[in-house]
Formats: sequence, C-alpha cells, structure tokens
Amino acid sequence: MLPALVARPGTQPVADRPDHAAAVLRAVLDRGPLARTAIAGETGLSAAAVSRHTADLLSMGLVWQPPESAQPPRPGRPRIPLDIDTSHHLAAGVHIAVPRLTFSLTDLRGRVVASEHLPRPERPGAVLAEVSARLPGFLRRHVSGRSVLGLGVVTGGWVDPDAGVVVENAALGWRDVPVRDALRRAVRLPVHVEGHARALARAEMLFGRIGEGVLVHLFVGNAVDAAIATGGVLLQGRRHGAGGIAHLPVPGSGHPCPCGRTGCLQVTVADRGLAETAAAEGVVPRADVQLLVRAAREGDARAVELFRARLRTVARAVRPMLDVISPDAVVLTEAATLRLPQLLPELSRGLGAADGLVRAGSFGADTLAVAAAVPVLAAVYQDPLGLRTVGSSR
Repeated sequence: MLPALVARPGTQPVADRPDHAAAVLRAVLDRGPLARTAIAGETGLSAAAVSRHTADLLSMGLVWQPPESAQPPRPGRPRIPLDIDTSHHLAAGVHIAVPRLTFSLTDLRGRVVASEHLPRPERPGAVLAEVSARLPGFLRRHVSGRSVLGLGVVTGGWVDPDAGVVVENAALGWRDVPVRDALRRAVRLPVHVEGHARALARAEMLFGRIGEGVLVHLFVGNAVDAAIATGGVLLQGRRHGAGGIAHLPVPGSGHPCPCGRTGCLQVTVADRGLAETAAAEGVVPRADVQLLVRAAREGDARAVELFRARLRTVARAVRPMLDVISPDAVVLTEAATLRLPQLLPELSRGLGAADGLVRAGSFGADTLAVAAAVPVLAAVYQDPLGLRTVGSSR
C-alpha cells in the first residue's frame, strides 16, 4: 500500500517534498519493475519530481534499471523500468525467543539471505553480550561485500521502539531492558528494537499478500501478542502498548499468571505449557513444541487435537476484541499452522469469521528471520533519503 500522499484521480500532482522519495520507493516495491511514467501515475508526483527522486534512489543503490537495449532509440522519453536493487544492501536482525536466538540477513525485498540459530542464554545481559559477540562473525560469513543498513532486534511482549527498550516480556522474564543502548556501540550499526507481532504486521504490509484495509496480526508462541494496523499504519497506544493481549481472560482457565491473576491468555496457551501437557499425556517424549508439531504432521490425532484446542481457546479470548475492530484480515503466526495450514479453519470457526478472513502469514519457515530484520527495512522504506549505511567491513 502506498503512503497517504498519493493523489486522488483528477487532482494536480502534489508539491515536491523530501518524503516523496518514500512514495517512489514504495511504488517500485509494490508494483515494480515500473517505468517513471507509471511511478508518476501511481504517486501523483510530477515527472520532474519522480526523476529527481529516482536519481537519488539509483545513486544510493536502492533501485536499479537494466542496461538500455542496443536497438535504435525510439522517439520520446525512454520507458526503462525501475526495480528494487537487492544486490547492494542487507538488513541484519536478531529474534530473541525463549528457546533460541535467530540471526538473519534479508535483502530489500525481505527475502532471507542467511540465518543461524543459537541457544538463548538465561539473563538479559548475557543475551545482549552474546549478540554483540556473535554478530560480527555472522556478518563476515554472509555479507559478501554488501553494506548492512542496520540491526533489528525483535522479541515478544511489550516493546517501546522509540526508547529501544523491552518494557516487559514475561516469557523471558525481562522488564525494562535497554536493548538499543546496550547494543548500539558494540555492534556499530543503527539498532531498531520492535515487538514481533508489530514487526510481522509490518512485514505483511511491505512484502506480504494481505492487501489493503484493517489488519490484525496474532502471534501465539511462548509470548502471545497482537498488532493492529489500518491504512498501512500501526496502532501504537501509550508507550507502544497497543496489541497487548497476553492478559486477556480465558474463562475456565486455572493457570496462574506472573501478573498475579489466574487464567490469562498467555499462560493458558503458551508453547511451553502446551508442550508440558503433551509430554505429561505421553504424546511426545519431552516438553518440546517442535516435537509436538512433528507428531501432528505425522498424523498423531492427540497432537492435532492439542493444537486445535489451543486455537479454540485463542478464539474465545480474542473474539470480543475482533468484533469491535472488525478487521479485513486476521493473520496468525503459530507453530502448528505454519506447517499445517489446514488447522486455520479452527480459529475461523471460533471467531465466527467469514471464509478468507483468517490466513497464515506470508513467510513460512522464514517467519522469525524476516521479523528480525523488518524494523530496519521499515525505516528504509519510510525515509530512504535519511538512510545511514554502515559498510560491511566495519
């Protein structure tokens, strides 16, 4: 979806402003390869403004155009299409989950170039020290001479991206962790901190298949979060707290929550608790949600039913919220439905949703790797002329 500066049919092109470069870049991302005349039509910018901005974007290595044909030139302005340049720049990311850290690199179209996984240390300081120590080697192995535009750090719970702070992630036991300040000097890159539900919502809006309208993204793992977007803009709330669904009540649940209440959504449906239940019932040999997913994929009816029951529980908890919002799309990121999308109708039925409202995310097995780098990519597409590039050799 293009930014709100797009002109309505029949209006004059809007005056040139620096932020119009973002409109040009998004038009190329959404519709490219795209000729300059088509970019002008998409954005409502004048031909002169499009030419200025495409010159800037070309010089920065954000877009490219194929070499001109050897055929004799035709009369008039050449219509050489522009496309996103995926050869010069990369975005780095680290996703911090309960079981592990995921390091990733993506190109400017959000495609994963490389990813690696490590066990997560227990304490926040140890995690950030591990990121600082491991990131340079990861980049040396995979960057191959390209520039790295920044580092995204993504995790669950309540995250304040403006402050660069994880306000609360109960699944990790983190509270008020200053991630950006801890990492910025050590990694020598711009650091963008974000919650994973919002990061995945941004990924869907930039690179996914959801179309326009109101989007709700649900993340169900060890952390349980939501993100809400309308018109391509994420709802933020006070200190970026919008979308906090971890403590929605689940009728009939007796699970004690660290918040002091009983029956909160996150402790009721989290991966860890689900895997412990599966192990106690003999479905899997130990409490590991990936083993449970594997059992479900192999046709174990008990494993499938545990995931179906989880989706029904999520639906009961979030349905009142969704009835108020009335979204055009609900995107779910959850361990089983990533591998078994045929389970999605269970959530749809629980929500009383029309066919097609609930869908799986667009990134499959790369979901967490994409989420980690998206805060960097979102910054590029929001303000390409403000881009700060740090060479890969640093």
